[in-house]
Amino acid sequence: MAKTPIEIKSLARAHTESALNVLAGIMNESQAPHSARVAASIALLDRGWGKPAQAIKNEDDEAFKVELQPLVRKIVDPEDGSDR
Repeated sequence: MAKTPIEIKSLARAHTESALNVLAGIMNESQAPHSARVAASIALLDRGWGKPAQAIKNEDDEAFKVELQPLVRKIVDPEDGSDR
């Protein structure tokens, strides 16, 4: 019988400490490839501090603003072609 997403998440979370120890071990292993050490470091930082915010820029390198209301309307009612 297939496990529900909640069960899978719970099972995966049970291995958190071991997984973090593996990542820390790879990061601290001086003989490991640099790419593996960097990947492990990034994974640890992302989990501890969250991923850094990504700014969206336009062609002029100015902050890009998206009008959300028309997008929300499109998602909620894709058949309604009006931009109200």
